Amino acid sequence: VAFTVAVSLATGLVFGLFPALEASRADLNLTLKQNSSRSGSGFRQNKTRSMLVIVEMALALVRLVGASLLIRSFMALRAVNPGFVSQNVLTMRMSMTEPQYTQAAGVDRLIRAGLARLRDLPGIDAVSATCCVPLEDGYHLPFEIVGRPSEAAANNGAWYTISPGYFDVFRIPMLRGRDFTDRDSGGAGGVVIINQAMAKRFWPNGDPLTDQIAIGKGVGPAFAEGPRQIVGIVGDSRDGGLNQDPQPAMYVPFAQVSDGVTALTSKVTALGWVVRTRGDPHGRYGLSVAIQRALREASGGLPVARIKSMDEIVVKSTARSDFNMLLLTVFGCVALLLAAIGVYGSMAYSVEQRTKEIGIRLALGASAGQVRNMVIAQGMTLALAGVVLGLIAAFALSKAIESLLFGVTARDPMVFVAVPVVLAAVALMAVWLPALRATRIDPIDALR
Repeated sequence: VAFTVAVSLATGLVFGLFPALEASRADLNLTLKQNSSRSGSGFRQNKTRSMLVIVEMALALVRLVGASLLIRSFMALRAVNPGFVSQNVLTMRMSMTEPQYTQAAGVDRLIRAGLARLRDLPGIDAVSATCCVPLEDGYHLPFEIVGRPSEAAANNGAWYTISPGYFDVFRIPMLRGRDFTDRDSGGAGGVVIINQAMAKRFWPNGDPLTDQIAIGKGVGPAFAEGPRQIVGIVGDSRDGGLNQDPQPAMYVPFAQVSDGVTALTSKVTALGWVVRTRGDPHGRYGLSVAIQRALREASGGLPVARIKSMDEIVVKSTARSDFNMLLLTVFGCVALLLAAIGVYGSMAYSVEQRTKEIGIRLALGASAGQVRNMVIAQGMTLALAGVVLGLIAAFALSKAIESLLFGVTARDPMVFVAVPVVLAAVALMAVWLPALRATRIDPIDALR
């Protein structure tokens, strides 16, 4: 704030000082000798003011282009299908740092008890547990397709531990194969479900359901496990962010995670509970409170924290891009307003200076339309020069915000056509009023 105040004061002093110094050095004899045509040649005598208007228009166009690109990105993000349905989904976390939860069997018992109590609550459609809530967190692990070891170096994908019902909660479609069931316990054969992006990338012409994969090989002894049979393929979801394309993903049941991996993940990630309700989970029926109470009872009193709806998580995931869009939109609108004020002020001052000249033109037979067109042409010449300069600068600088864009190129044709048209229209409105005032000058009053 102090810096902004200081810059504002300095700007006022500096730009007020220049005309004051110029006025103090005025040559009285030269001023008296100047004829009306010379004193009225505003365009030639006010090059500095004209350049300021041109630069102001150029800067306004650059800012408006940036704001428009981010607005289009914002709209594109809102139109993205995340691959899951976030409405009426409640998420919460439960820390499991006690010794009994460092083993897969203990975590599996807790999850089974929690899910059983949640399913008994009225108003619940689907429930599940997961290590990683979409758009918030996740793990990445290497994997090897059994029988294709030569490709292992390039194989990497997102890794999620889930319980049965996860895909029902988020309404992620099962495209092929089957979902996890309670029979996929620690004593059963290892299974894994992959997403469509992984199937397309690594089995472009084959059938993943006939293959096995080994996950985490080479990461450490905790991940040393046998191969898992691929039992299902689910639809893609943008778990890493709405502005990121779906990446290969692997889902494994909690009950089949090794004790070593369970001990590691329980230290860094709290257990996530996801619940789909028939209405707003924070609504008047108090489902959120009932869900928390049921989980505390099932876990023997473990606290439940970070209670958020999935809609809130989705909004938070785009908060930064939304803020950038809002900020540049405000800057762009302010720049547009300042450009309009600059053009209007310049032309109004020019008309005031040229009152005698315009009066003489009208007295010699010039029509009001000719005078109006003269003023408009003068103002729009400055405005269009600024627009052209701004287009060149915007075209060169738009790459600077390319990392913030989604679904639109840094040099989007629609933006680079619409923004100059809008800015030129605003400039025309700003020029029109002084031009209208010029046509109302009385030649007798001007000459007098």
